[in-house]
Amino acid sequence: MNYIGSKYKLSNFIKSTVYSVVGNDLSNKIVCDIFAGTGIVGRSFKKEVKQVIANDFEYYSYVLNRNYIGNHSVIENTNVLIDELNALPSVDSGFIYRNYCLGGGSERQYFSDNNGKMIDAIRQKIEQWHTSQQIQDGVYYFLLASLLESADKVANTASVYGAYLKKIKPSAQKKMDLVPAVFDVNDNEHQVFNEDANELITKISGDILYLDPPYNERQYGANYHLLNTIAKYDNFVPKGKTGLPNYKKSLYCSRKDVLHEFEELIKNAQFQYIFLSYNNEGLMSVADVRDIMQKYGKYDLASTNYQRFKADKDANRIHKTNTTEEYVHILEKTGA
Repeated sequence: MNYIGSKYKLSNFIKSTVYSVVGNDLSNKIVCDIFAGTGIVGRSFKKEVKQVIANDFEYYSYVLNRNYIGNHSVIENTNVLIDELNALPSVDSGFIYRNYCLGGGSERQYFSDNNGKMIDAIRQKIEQWHTSQQIQDGVYYFLLASLLESADKVANTASVYGAYLKKIKPSAQKKMDLVPAVFDVNDNEHQVFNEDANELITKISGDILYLDPPYNERQYGANYHLLNTIAKYDNFVPKGKTGLPNYKKSLYCSRKDVLHEFEELIKNAQFQYIFLSYNNEGLMSVADVRDIMQKYGKYDLASTNYQRFKADKDANRIHKTNTTEEYVHILEKTGA
């Protein structure tokens, strides 16, 4: 999945930074990824640690992490379920088709008509199975995660859902196939939450806290709203040209609030080691972060350059640079 702020390409750098501070043996450590997104960092530690705690306020992220982190035992007959869902007849009265496909009458074109109808058919069947207790929670989130990732592959967008394209692009014309979202199996149980990070931090504790908050004023609730809509499949009246639901704006995306919000998180964290991913284009400067973190213990900094995320890969927008400098701020907290 193309994702703003994804740490897939940076996961080796992040892990090596953690190892250099904490040591290579994390088998007795509890690691929390509290702004988990698609869960890349938590997933990379899942088989190495005692427990992963994953959290994100966005519900589509919760679904992905409930599968990739929360599921840790083998699920039987997943291929049978996937095949049955792929064989469903499409429906033309579902929420996605009516509100986010051109033929549904909304004038929006996030998916082709055929794919929108199939998303509805699959989503409705998954919910029916779960409500009737034909499938348990682990299978439910596995199937939902599979649907989110499969739908994203045929979305008619420039990677994010802030807008749809005027013409159906080639990848969006392809028939959507439901592909299983395969997760790592391991012996330990993990925890997954769907809460505000600053509220959750007062209720959990562990050894290593990884932070990857929003860097700028882009709101994830707007950029990925359609994934939330598929995941929740709730009934609302979409607003405006892009069909937005109501969503809560993050204080980490607010220039006037971010420093206070960040310091509250650090102050309340009951973790010995804290690692913050942030880059040189963020609302908080290196000095801002340093000044806050060093109040609470021993501070250090690591950095690397990497290729920036571009939602508009067809050069619709001119970027000042092709790379950004990614920082990992390190705090060994006193008295945690």
